[in-house]
Amino acid sequence: MRERGARDRAGAGRGLIDVLVAGGGPAGLATAIHAALAGMEAVVVEPRTGPVDKACGEGLMPGGVAALAAMGVHPAGRPLRGIHYLDGRHQARAAFGHADGRGVRRTVLHAALARRAAELGVTTVAGRVREVRQDRDGVVAAGLRARWLVAADGLHSPARRSLGLDLPDRGPRRYGLRAHFRLAPWTDFVEVHWSGDGGEAYVTPVADDLVGVAILTSRRRPYPEHLAAFPALLARLAGAGAGDGTAPGMEGGTEPVTVVLGAGPLRRRVRARVAGRILLVGDAAGYTDALTGEGVSLAVRCAEALVGCLRRDRPQDYEHAWRRLSRTHRLLTGALLLAAHRPATARLVVPAAQRMPALFTSVVRALA
Repeated sequence: MRERGARDRAGAGRGLIDVLVAGGGPAGLATAIHAALAGMEAVVVEPRTGPVDKACGEGLMPGGVAALAAMGVHPAGRPLRGIHYLDGRHQARAAFGHADGRGVRRTVLHAALARRAAELGVTTVAGRVREVRQDRDGVVAAGLRARWLVAADGLHSPARRSLGLDLPDRGPRRYGLRAHFRLAPWTDFVEVHWSGDGGEAYVTPVADDLVGVAILTSRRRPYPEHLAAFPALLARLAGAGAGDGTAPGMEGGTEPVTVVLGAGPLRRRVRARVAGRILLVGDAAGYTDALTGEGVSLAVRCAEALVGCLRRDRPQDYEHAWRRLSRTHRLLTGALLLAAHRPATARLVVPAAQRMPALFTSVVRALA
């Protein structure tokens, strides 16, 4: 995307920007793209350069693939046909049915979104949104004045915190860790391995010779120790290609080829998604858990709804739109999270899915 110098960043000699976006991750770039497609001027403020990596499962649901395609974004990756639950003794598999999902490296997705934003004339400025002032007609942040500010600044959103929109959460604190292994994918499904100690491992094919393994857990310990709780998966990964010198070796000869990245605590409760002329999108808008793998897909769809509300000059409608779009995700993810937090019920998830394949398929397709 085009970059502006310090004088331009101060906003000298320019008119009012339509949409200023704090954060240049997928949610922020999707918002800027939708704004540009709607004929609005969008400027993204982002401190990081180049494709940005993040600890995530990297599996796009079919709805997310379709939403990206509608924006003109077509990231390279591996087709995903559905979800496969395993716990050692039991397993359940459900296909998406109507269309495939896609396993996409986070850096590849980010680069594809950035290219599309640049094609549409979106400008990016290097910096952070630290202080926001708003009045009846606009918002001032990062030395720029805009009609609207969209905070897409992530799970720990400084903008959300400064607005006092965080709500306390007394639920279990969950964390995510992710690394990649150099071997050919053995499946075109996302595998979800359930362990007996309250954790899950997500295996996502992202290239012809690369799989990502993301672990969700409430226990804070090194990645190799988490992986050891999934012996069948560890056996699959044994002998994976040598690393690039950036990641430590692991027991059984299994070695990641990317640095282990972490995120969390994952759950974020938010009072509201609209505060005057400031709106929240993506993880900044609230987060339940990564159990159902809908983060990027949901962020892209919500970004489109948000821009639609701004075009109609009805920002207050966005709260209802966000709740409607995220309802299925919040209900199903919340139910699974409740089960996963209790070892006695966590052990029943995969056997129940195996005994009720029609219900399991219905849930997967609802999420897809």
